[in-house]
Amino acid sequence: MSWKLTLPCTRAEAEAIDFEGTELLSLDPSPVLLTSETIPDDPAAWQLEAYFETKPGKAETAAIRTLVPSAGKARPKVEQLPDEDWVTLSQSGIEPVHAGRFYVHTSGNRGHVPAGVKTLQIEAGRAFGTGTHETTSGCLLTLDAMRARGEVVRNLIDVGTGTGLLAFAAMHLWPTAYATASDIDPVAVEVTAENAAINGVEIGGGPGQLALAAAPGLEHELLIGRAPYDLIIANVLAGPLIDLAPSLSAALAEGGTLIVAGLLNAQAERVANAYRRHGLRLAGRTPMGDWPTLRLRKRARYGWGRTTRPGPDGSGLAPGFGSW
Repeated sequence: MSWKLTLPCTRAEAEAIDFEGTELLSLDPSPVLLTSETIPDDPAAWQLEAYFETKPGKAETAAIRTLVPSAGKARPKVEQLPDEDWVTLSQSGIEPVHAGRFYVHTSGNRGHVPAGVKTLQIEAGRAFGTGTHETTSGCLLTLDAMRARGEVVRNLIDVGTGTGLLAFAAMHLWPTAYATASDIDPVAVEVTAENAAINGVEIGGGPGQLALAAAPGLEHELLIGRAPYDLIIANVLAGPLIDLAPSLSAALAEGGTLIVAGLLNAQAERVANAYRRHGLRLAGRTPMGDWPTLRLRKRARYGWGRTTRPGPDGSGLAPGFGSW
């Protein structure tokens, strides 16, 4: 038998959880944690589920409670589960997603695969980005539309990659491009490497391979050294997107595309304005309920002041680099 403890939380808390953090070190064995929405498109209505081999006591409950401060004095729901493979059962409730030419599923729910799609297997659990949320689906549709228009991408990065899903999708669309994925959470980078192996994506630094780094924003020598990028994907949150505007804009090549998501309709104009100040214009918008995906393009500059910076292929144009 196993036990499940459930507490309410916010999306921000769910994304900030360190699934291998010090709060859980005192628990042996450590519980398995899963987070999910309880009300679609409501960032205040999420929940944290902790699975234990034995009934959780006061110490276990207190440790889990520290992960979600908004739960306050909310009474945890503790229930005994039948002797089943509950991890597979929990993932079987995640429906596959068909977005453009992509079909995303878990190992527990492959469903009926449509003809002519690229399948990607992404497990729910330690990192975000299974394709089920509008932000991820909107990015997949935006990438698909770019490829359908014949846009060429030679050097791309997925910032805040989560599970690696968007990086894998972009690599499928532009298989000879240099590709990079990064996340502030080292666990997400580990998960991306695991998912890369599942989906046949090669890790490495060459064309058609995926380079990985754990870093806040672009604060890593690998990420700086591989710039400028002609495609940047950042599916995070509105606040971090605004904070990252100077560095992401500087890392984007002239004429390059920036795809941003993780923002609500009411936040879209403020995010777009943050990038307009750095020479980007809003080129498109993919509406997905309350969660739009924005596509921005960097305006070209000309003249003697145009600077150059080496890229992965030995050359590249990169005006306006800052101190990032």
